[in-house]
Amino acid sequence: MSGYTENIDNAKLIREQIERYAIEHGFTAIGFCEAQLIPETKDNMIEFTHRGYQGEMSWLTSNINQRTDPKKLWSDALTIISLACSYAPDSDPLMNLSDHDVGNISVYARGRDYHEVMKKRLKSLGRMISEKFSCSVKVFVDTAPVMEKPLAQRARLGWQGKHTNLVSREHGSWLFLGEVFINIDLSQETELDQSLVGHCGSCQRCMEICPTKAFPAPYQLDARKCISYLTIEHDGPIDPELRPLMGNRIFGCDDCLAVCPWNKFAQAAADPDLKAHKLLEKPNLSELAGLNDTMFRKLFSKTSIKRTGRDRFVRNVLIAIGNSKNPREVSTVESLLDDPSSIVRGAAVWALFQLVCVDRFLDYRKKRFSQEKVVHVQNEWDIALK
Repeated sequence: MSGYTENIDNAKLIREQIERYAIEHGFTAIGFCEAQLIPETKDNMIEFTHRGYQGEMSWLTSNINQRTDPKKLWSDALTIISLACSYAPDSDPLMNLSDHDVGNISVYARGRDYHEVMKKRLKSLGRMISEKFSCSVKVFVDTAPVMEKPLAQRARLGWQGKHTNLVSREHGSWLFLGEVFINIDLSQETELDQSLVGHCGSCQRCMEICPTKAFPAPYQLDARKCISYLTIEHDGPIDPELRPLMGNRIFGCDDCLAVCPWNKFAQAAADPDLKAHKLLEKPNLSELAGLNDTMFRKLFSKTSIKRTGRDRFVRNVLIAIGNSKNPREVSTVESLLDDPSSIVRGAAVWALFQLVCVDRFLDYRKKRFSQEKVVHVQNEWDIALK
């Protein structure tokens, strides 16, 4: 029995040292769990995909077994170290929503690409752990089929709220997540506590504020209606019924996070890399609409936005311009009616219809419809005839 006690004490000592290293590396919170998920995770994932809530994110359906079993990623893994880094804003993240001349970019994308920031920290921490404790490690940050939020919940960093994002009692919900898999056992021999259940209570602010009603039920998200999915992951034209609900949200959406009461405990990100670039706090819609591919890549070279690509991004900008109802933007939209990208052309046609009278729109249609060969763009031109 004494050997068993020594093992527990040794594991505790190692955890404490790793926790200290993690804080020194700039992480906000850290937790440990076995390299396995609770059984319900796979069932929930299967139900999510059966309902089609994943939209075009086909990778979620192609590797469910691997995604729901960490050991299929690395069979030697015994413990998963879950780490969080706060990116909480230092001002109201929704303040741009009433300004129709600017676009609203999700807080997480206003600073440097978090993949780069987190991976650098994780690799550095992983090397230190490997050298100090003579073990093997693997690090992940949204780059492999790792179910980060369920693992973070299992590691007691928080719980998945009704908006399906992780919520921490100490740090709120503005959190980037990453993992270090190690091949030593640091299991905590304790009962699963209430952090796995959550502390949302009767609150439904996140569900009620969602512009597109993307939450069919608490703890369920239909990505096909989620503005973050539509503006970032969705590749084609956005559903015309959802466009007016997007407002000026041109990359992501923070509404459900911003209203969470637990964010009263969140502290603004201290790392300069995670703070918003001035250009991305209140970006001018007209200027963004005028970006060509080279300009887009240069402007967003160090941000998460670059992964979406110029065409989808300008599509989002045009929808925001259409929602602005600002007639001064007609020339901006007109310049994109002949864009090489059909996704951009289609969005420009829709935006134009929002800004001019029907007769003027039909004049534009008369000049361009016969030259348009892409069906979905033709459908946009036909909107005035319905």
